[in-house]
Amino acid sequence: MPDLKLIALDADDLAVLSAHLQDAIFRVGELAYLPREKRFAAIANRFDWHVALGPAPGINKKGASRYERRRTGLRFERVLSAKVHGVDLKDKKAALALLAVTFVPKNGSETPEGDVTLTFSGGAAIRLQVECLEAEMKDLGAAWAAKNSPQHPDEKS
Repeated sequence: MPDLKLIALDADDLAVLSAHLQDAIFRVGELAYLPREKRFAAIANRFDWHVALGPAPGINKKGASRYERRRTGLRFERVLSAKVHGVDLKDKKAALALLAVTFVPKNGSETPEGDVTLTFSGGAAIRLQVECLEAEMKDLGAAWAAKNSPQHPDEKS
C-alpha cells in the first residue's frame, strides 16, 4: 500500500484520521508542543488496519502474518494550548497506545474553535485547544512486519 496522507479540517475528517491512527504507539520523547508556532507534532508507529483487514485479513500469500506498522507523522496547527493527563513528560521512552482522536467545538457550538483530545490506553490523554481544526497525518517511510494485531479487552478471541 502506498504511503497514506490525510488532512482533517472538521470532526468527520478527524474521525477518519483517528481510525487510521487507532493503536498507534507514541513515545513521550516524540511528542512536541511548539507554542510559538501554534503547533503540536508527534511521530508514531501506526498499525496499518487497512492491510490487516484487507482482502485476506492478517494473512499474506504464503500464509504468514500480514500485520504491518508504519512510521507516521501527526501534526495539529493553530494550537493555543496543550494539556496532558496521566503522561510523565520526563519519561521520554514511555509508550502511549492511542485509542482515539476527537474534536469537541467550544461550548458545543458550531464555531471552529474547540478541543482536540488524543485518548490513550491507561487513562492518559492530551488535550489541545485549537483556533480551528487543522490536522495532518502522513506516513514517513516503508512498513515493517508486526507480529500481532492489537488486542482490545472487550474483543472476543
